[in-house]
Amino acid sequence: MEYNREAAVAYAKKWAYARNPAFYDFSDIGGDCTNFASQCIYAGSGIMNYTPIYGWYYISVNDRAPAWTGVDELYRFLTTNRGPGPRAIVTGLKEIRGGDIIQLQFSPKQRFDHSPVVIDPGDGTPETILVAAHSYDANCRPLSSYAYGKLRPLHITDVGE
Repeated sequence: MEYNREAAVAYAKKWAYARNPAFYDFSDIGGDCTNFASQCIYAGSGIMNYTPIYGWYYISVNDRAPAWTGVDELYRFLTTNRGPGPRAIVTGLKEIRGGDIIQLQFSPKQRFDHSPVVIDPGDGTPETILVAAHSYDANCRPLSSYAYGKLRPLHITDVGE
């Protein structure tokens, strides 16, 4: 099934500086960026994966998959999913599109820290790619304005049914 990039981007723009009351706000307990990214991806995919532990779903604050709110867990789900829900590949910035995710690593450690959502891919350079995010709330923020060490562009290829 095709990923609805326009719906994902519209959701990101609508909720960039607000919180959808249908989802818990994780800002005070580790950050809300991947929760927000998952909400955007869900707006574009419409399908959750209810596989215990390794799936990607949100029912409530106490009933959700680790991939819904964890940066590395979302990466693992998107890049290995062969069942229902969104699927992604790691790609270059030139291949990134609206509704995709670019995960950032801020400090020289092994884990990535942040999951902004691409709202405008520009010409595929950090100066022209615009993102929306929670934790560090942003809308239409240039990717180049973040002080990151590494980045991991995730291009959503399709949605499994």
